[in-house]
Amino acid sequence: MSTHIGALKGQIAEAVLMPGDPLRAKFIAENFLEDAFLYNEVRGMYGYTGRYKGVPVSVQASGMGMPSMGIYCWELMNDYDVQNIVRIGTSGSLREDISVRDIIVAMACSTDSNYGDTFCLPVSYTPTASYELLCKAQEASKNLGIPFKAGNMYCSDVFYDLRDARKKLAVMNIIGVEMEAAALYMNAAYHKRNALCITTVAKNILTGEETTAEEREKTFTDMMILALETVIL
Repeated sequence: MSTHIGALKGQIAEAVLMPGDPLRAKFIAENFLEDAFLYNEVRGMYGYTGRYKGVPVSVQASGMGMPSMGIYCWELMNDYDVQNIVRIGTSGSLREDISVRDIIVAMACSTDSNYGDTFCLPVSYTPTASYELLCKAQEASKNLGIPFKAGNMYCSDVFYDLRDARKKLAVMNIIGVEMEAAALYMNAAYHKRNALCITTVAKNILTGEETTAEEREKTFTDMMILALETVIL
């Protein structure tokens, strides 16, 4: 077992989906995985392993924000030798033509976080998605007929942003905002693993259109299927 994950060695698959919400992890395990079993409930961060179309896949909740994501994905890579992680979460759209329920993928992450300071880099480092997983997501998208938009995402340390930074960043063609991907991408780069962030738009920051908490937990199934098909290609 690692410090925050109660799984034994071998109980976690090489491919892991990471929703922020533990209840979304439970929903995916119960509705998409065969023979799923619970390997973790430490701190209520549910983790399950099962099979999707015969392929072992795990789903592990990350919690909210980069510090929490950073802990869980680090332990998955470092202690359980996970090779591929796809974050599946919610985001806010920063473009009027990207609406609620649209899927967006983070090719790169701009961030206001100092998370990267832990790696002691001499430059302003821009974390990016795994090209391998991005290509697989594109193939899965075509096969399923589930489209997505891809671009630069803003990964924020704060949810209630008094600086109005989001609308300003939209000027630089940043397409959306979320709170976990930069830490995931940095940890994956350090461990030389594959990572991708796929999100469903829960709110359009510019128009104010948004979904309910229950809808975010249970109805963003296109994103879930896209991620599952991506990791088994």
